[in-house]
Order: sequence, then structure tokens, then C-alpha cells
Amino acid sequence: MDENKNLAPETLPQELFSKAEFHEELLEETGFSNYSYWRSTIRTFFKSNVVKVIVALVLIMLAYTVIYPMVTDRDPYTASLSAKEWNLPSSREHPFGTDGVGRDIWARVWFGTRTSLLLSVAVAVFEVGLGVIIGALWGFYRKLDTVMFAIYNTLTNVPSTIYLVLIAYIMKPSVFTIIIALVATGWIREARWFRSRILALREADYNIASICLKTPARRIISRNVVPHLVSLIIMDAALTIPASIGSEVFLSYIGVGLPADLCTLGNLVNQGRSAFLVYPFQMIFPTLILCFIMVSFYIIGNKFADASDPKNHL
Repeated sequence: MDENKNLAPETLPQELFSKAEFHEELLEETGFSNYSYWRSTIRTFFKSNVVKVIVALVLIMLAYTVIYPMVTDRDPYTASLSAKEWNLPSSREHPFGTDGVGRDIWARVWFGTRTSLLLSVAVAVFEVGLGVIIGALWGFYRKLDTVMFAIYNTLTNVPSTIYLVLIAYIMKPSVFTIIIALVATGWIREARWFRSRILALREADYNIASICLKTPARRIISRNVVPHLVSLIIMDAALTIPASIGSEVFLSYIGVGLPADLCTLGNLVNQGRSAFLVYPFQMIFPTLILCFIMVSFYIIGNKFADASDPKNHL
């Protein structure tokens, strides 16, 4: 080979070369990659055995929470007339025991879990949904900066607890009131967070080209901007769910939450707190379910955030 380095191409020995055959059917495969963002995200997300276990447990809990209230014959709201059934410890008939008026805590916990999850999912949908829509408009139309920053500074400079308490006092205690109270204090933070992400996407070459071609703004936002944020939206919604449940528990703790006769995890924890020194199980069991939900969704949200990063798609 060294002797042939300085030879002209036409004088090189032909046995050193092999002819590349032409196949027209293979033209479409040139530069083709079978990479899929969502397939890679899901594969990366489920690499961890911890995530697999947590997701399985959460799905089982969600299924049981939906099915149990539909098939059980135990009424979580009716008190027992017999004092012998009051404050009973755990048993086969009452796995979590009974409360101070003989109501089955097992039934009350699962009814309360369903109510709290429905409440938190509704808050997540409205809060994140408003945050995405308003954040997209805020990031795309720079003229809104003055108004939106004024709203943001006004709402965030006052502790959210004050807003929660004021709205809960002004409006009649109900599920709708709690949703309004939580969404009213959370949407602006979501909008600011998504605005910062959208500003980077707005300056992308394909969006600049769309602007130059006079593409309608709503089409650019819906087709070129929001789809790139789907993974962030899912992650943020997963983290909003435990935060909403925590806020509901806090409002119940200070006495301005949902009606006391409604089964929610917040009310169960608050009611169990008053009897904790004598009957600790009345607070421990609802608290364990509450902690499991909050920790599970927090881990799922953070793991999904890591998995949605293309840098982790190996």
C-alpha cells in the first residue's frame, strides 16, 4: 500500500477496489433512523425498578379506589348506634379500625382517597391547562409582558396561604371552592414557568420562518410550540397532584377546607389528629395513604422529567 500512495488513480491496481452496487429500493433508507422520542422516553422512564414498582402500586391503588366505593356495602358516613363499635382497633372486619362514632375507617379512607384524587386531578388540569395557554400567549406576544408581570408580581408577593384562606372564607365550603382557591393562586406560576420555555422555542429557526411566511400565531402556537412541551406538561401535572392534596390537607387542618362531613384525606387526618393520643390508628392509616400518594407522584414526576430529556436517551 505504501508503494501505491503517490500513484495516479488510473494506475492503481484494480484489485484494491470493489464496486458499490446501486439499489434503487434502498434510496429511501439513506439517513433513516428509527429513533422515536416517546418510545425512548418510556423506555428510559421504566429502566428503574423503583419506578416499575411505584407505577404498579399506584395503578393498583387507583383501580381499587375507583372500584371499592362501587361494590362495598359499607356506608362511610353512617354512625353506629352501638357504642361497642366505637373506636375499635384494627381487625379482620375493620382493617383500619373504627372512628369515634363507629364508622369504618377502611371505607372512609378509600372514599376519601377517591375524593382527594378527583379534586387534585381537577386542579392539575385547570392549573396546568391555564398555565400552558396563558404562558404560550405570554411568551409569544412580548407586548403582554407589562400586564402579565404586574399580575405576577401582585399575586406572588402575597403568600398563597392568604389567598387560600380568603377565598375559602368568602365562598361556601365545597369542592368547587377548593378548586377555585388552588387554581387562582397557581396558574400564574405555571404561566411564568412555561413562558420561559416558550421563549426559547419562539426563536427557533422554523418558528422564525413561519413568522416570515405570515403563518397565523394560533397555528404556530398549536403546531410548533405546544407539542414540544407535552413531556413538560405531563411532568408538571404529575407534580401538581400531590401539591394539591397537600393544600387540601392544610386547609382542612386550619378549618377552612371541605365540609367536615365529606370523606377526604384532609378531613380524615384532621379528625384523627384530635384523637391521636388515645387512638393513634385513626390518624396513622389515613396519613400513610396520604404520604404514599404524595411521595409516589413526586417520584413519578421527577423520573419522567429526567426520562423526557433527550440527553438521557441512549
